[in-house]
Amino acid sequence: MQSFKDPNAVASIVDALRHAHGDAVARLMLIKGFTLADLIDSLLRSPIKNREAIKLANHALGSGDFLTEPQIGGPSHISYTYDPPGSLHVVDIAIDTPHGTIPSVDIRLWLRDMDAV
Repeated sequence: MQSFKDPNAVASIVDALRHAHGDAVARLMLIKGFTLADLIDSLLRSPIKNREAIKLANHALGSGDFLTEPQIGGPSHISYTYDPPGSLHVVDIAIDTPHGTIPSVDIRLWLRDMDAV
């Protein structure tokens, strides 16, 4: 069994999924995968601040604690969608790559080590 790079961040993400979807569905999502859009929605519905929710979404993308598909490698940039525009309230994330922009609904994540949860 491997350990997570940031077990507290993983626990916060799992808690947000459980809060939004219930324990059984959250477990299934962690095993079968979920979209980045699902994660962002769950995090924004949880009782944490917007800034912390977006930090957790970024953690899921770049930490190695979660597998992603497509694999985000090479030069890429995270783009944020704000509501309202010009505010600091992030509502969505996309990944800009040299081959185009990947929206959050097209990025899937899985927890790397389900035995550790």
